Amino acid sequence: MLLRVVLSEMDIRRLSIEITPPSVDALCQVLRANLGLRGGFILQFEDPAFKDQLTNLTDIRDLPEERATLKVLFTADAACSDSTLDSASLPSLSSGESDSQHWPEPFPIPEFSHDVELTLQEANGRYAKDGSVLVIPKGMKTDILDTLADSMSKISPYPERQHYENVAKALVEKHPCLKEPGSGKGWYGWFHSLKFKLGNYRQKLSAAGCPEVRVNKRKGEEAKGPRMKRSKKGEVHYCPDPPEGLSDEDMEEKRMMMEVEVLKKDPDHQHIDELMSATFSKRRKEIVGDQPLIGDVMARWPAMFCERQVRAEFKRVVSIDLLESFLDGLDDLAPRLLEVYEAATKSAKKPALKAILDCLKKDDTNERRRIAALLGLPHYLREEPSDIIRMCDAHGETLAAAMEGMQLGLLIGYEGDNQDAFPREVFNVAVVVEGTVVLHNFKDVPSSFAMLLGIIYCVNLEYPRAMKYSFEFLQRVVMKIKPDQASARVHGIRNKLLRYNL
Repeated sequence: MLLRVVLSEMDIRRLSIEITPPSVDALCQVLRANLGLRGGFILQFEDPAFKDQLTNLTDIRDLPEERATLKVLFTADAACSDSTLDSASLPSLSSGESDSQHWPEPFPIPEFSHDVELTLQEANGRYAKDGSVLVIPKGMKTDILDTLADSMSKISPYPERQHYENVAKALVEKHPCLKEPGSGKGWYGWFHSLKFKLGNYRQKLSAAGCPEVRVNKRKGEEAKGPRMKRSKKGEVHYCPDPPEGLSDEDMEEKRMMMEVEVLKKDPDHQHIDELMSATFSKRRKEIVGDQPLIGDVMARWPAMFCERQVRAEFKRVVSIDLLESFLDGLDDLAPRLLEVYEAATKSAKKPALKAILDCLKKDDTNERRRIAALLGLPHYLREEPSDIIRMCDAHGETLAAAMEGMQLGLLIGYEGDNQDAFPREVFNVAVVVEGTVVLHNFKDVPSSFAMLLGIIYCVNLEYPRAMKYSFEFLQRVVMKIKPDQASARVHGIRNKLLRYNL
């Protein structure tokens, strides 16, 4: 059976399944396992009986036999709400807002216990008559907060400020008797109560074995503060739960199958895709929790170190397409970046930046403008890129000599003499991590930059200190991942670019 699954306007997936599931619930679990859906959702399908208008799917027999189009609508507590996460992606993030994209808007307030619902119903009636608010007993408030915390944690155990505000606002809109008489917004106290409740609730989740919470380990018994291992770069699926129905032993068996498949002369890439998808939670648990050396990661997960799988893994982690998002964002910004660079060379002594711009006078193609925009970024941001971005003659110095002291970066190989800031003809670009080439044979610099950023996310690396603002710019401004959390320096250049757009 062939399915066209609409997760969002920007994320429409194709899924082939051999056997039609016996029920709608079973179909939900198939979608969870193959697409990594998290939280509650309901399904709609294009109903042939109504000229392909969307209809809620309540009986699996209503689904067309050979091929069908499904639309996934995310909720907080729908019938298929057993929160699990396998691998692939949530709805794509056209605005780079990561978790905000799959957080329901407005938040659907769940049903509370029967006695609380009866009390609220009566109090809401009084509020409608005379505007009187409810004096909330302690036990009732605890029940409300516990229920909300449970619903919120199924979406993310680490909600952001706007998520707490979203829930608090939805609560008093559904039950106006819970408004705070001394608060202008009417829900500010609930906002703070939810933050404290989620903090306590995460302790319960950690004790119960939730991977995303347990990964926050302390440095040692003598350490006072926590070592936060949770998402720092806008990851949506940072350390996900294992997929339902798959034990750790099952995933290890699939990992070994993947290892064998990669060694074949003509590997089945579709099969590798499926195995990598099924073992995503195990891989993230190892990478995030154990922080292995890159050599160990390559030995255990050899399939991940190719362009196809880096793009797939990045989409599982961040829920956007790596190469498409990077190049589209770069093309949109490159003309303004070059104008900003040009202005900077006139007002300050920036010889390295001027040398990069001079290359465009000899050959001003779109590809070289992309390269100039990328290579000029660290110089404009007053960073030193020499240990992260290196040029070398492909037939001159040895690879070991070219990579000496290189912990993370790009090695750009060219042929023949090169007297310019960057070569006209790129022979081979390699991505280097911990002195090891993890990806190579790229023929253009922009795609290589995207792959370097993808590797940083896939193996959970920190941005290199010497170019941390450049990589932050690529993340927040070029790819629009968490743009609202930019540092002052990145925020400054973004504002300049916006002014050039006027």
